[in-house]
Amino acid sequence: MITTENTEVVLLSLAGHRPVFHSEADFQHALAWSLAQSNLDAVVRLELPFRTDEASEYLDLLLASKSRRLAVELKYKTRRLSLVHEGETFELKNQGAQDLGRYDFLADVGRLERFVADGRASAGCAILLTNDSSYWAEPSRSNTVDEQFRLTEGRVVEGTLAWRSHASEGTMRGREKAISLRGKYTVAWMQYSNPSQLPSGEFRCLVWHVA
Repeated sequence: MITTENTEVVLLSLAGHRPVFHSEADFQHALAWSLAQSNLDAVVRLELPFRTDEASEYLDLLLASKSRRLAVELKYKTRRLSLVHEGETFELKNQGAQDLGRYDFLADVGRLERFVADGRASAGCAILLTNDSSYWAEPSRSNTVDEQFRLTEGRVVEGTLAWRSHASEGTMRGREKAISLRGKYTVAWMQYSNPSQLPSGEFRCLVWHVA
């Protein structure tokens, strides 16, 4: 049966043979393949357009059977890392802009809530995979412009989330709108993999179930 819990199991199983990915697209395709192999009665679609009268929104991944439609949004945020795994070389870039990464992940959750509420999906699953510890670590200072978007361990995220008043126009460009969440989510990072002993060699993932 297609469930968000099953997706989490498949994700952690994937870590056994794919502890690192070249890009977000690589992660997306690997997860889609694993979900298809674990749900043989379902179809998998990538970058599926969800059209309305006003606009088109694209969903990263849809897993659909006759009775269930699971919508999945995923993010892969990296810190610089160079390694070789089973003869394959990986050169990850330092993406930075963690404030925007947090915003985008939470915006994905809001989108999934809308897809479920209007019947386009039965349930949703938002996934953030990263080797950048600043996503899960306690901030070095408070009252940062992205304080409401923080994803530190144990934090409960709910309600309306917005930039602080001192955020610059450049920081917010294209992301000015506050994010409103219907549900309540607890930040609980899971160990995904540790393919390198370098400081950025540890990968953790955050998985939120959207009902």
